[in-house]
Amino acid sequence: MLNVTFGLLARPSRKNLQTSHQPARAKLMIDSYLIPPQERVLRHPARWLLGLGVSANALTLTGFVIGLGALPAIALGNFWLALLLIAINRVLDGLDGAVARQAGPTDRGAFLDIALDFFFYASIPFAFVLADPAANGVAGALLLFSFIGTSSSFLAFAVIAKQRGMTALAMPKKGIYYLGGITEGAETIALFVLICLFPALFPIAAIAFAALAFLTTAIRWWWGWTSFDAK
Repeated sequence: MLNVTFGLLARPSRKNLQTSHQPARAKLMIDSYLIPPQERVLRHPARWLLGLGVSANALTLTGFVIGLGALPAIALGNFWLALLLIAINRVLDGLDGAVARQAGPTDRGAFLDIALDFFFYASIPFAFVLADPAANGVAGALLLFSFIGTSSSFLAFAVIAKQRGMTALAMPKKGIYYLGGITEGAETIALFVLICLFPALFPIAAIAFAALAFLTTAIRWWWGWTSFDAK
């Protein structure tokens, strides 16, 4: 973990900033390894859906509504149903990107994708708090607190990066600058799978993940502070 942290804290060189790419730190993200094979698997289903007239935005909205169904499922103690709904949400989240790449990405699509994803992510800890407020209340609040840090630092960096014309070479097809970190999409979904399979572990898992999320937030603050210092 120390080696990972020191690597993440490495300041980008001015040359790297001028060529508008994110340094090797992005390679530490699980997402950067999962997305290329995911794109290959989803390419043909996306082409089929596009032929049927299904838009990327329709897939985004459908996936969001289905994923949000995990909230009442968890609150009522139906964790297997919640796991299924989360899985469908993730499949549709991958498909909407695949369809968008073939049809042509839009700013509206990029906005919907990231805004609805963050809202969906926050719904899962809240659902566990509703399921057992006494056992999960503090840990759930801490996890949501940490999500605010990771999401706000992600979006703040993306806004300034857009203004500077920067792109993330690790994920250049994303609609916005995709900033790396220790806790990203794949890690978050892995947490959701774990706590749905073993609900009693929620307090421990939530606190551990929140600690990593706070570390990610601090690292991103450092990246922003040092990267945007260059003129």
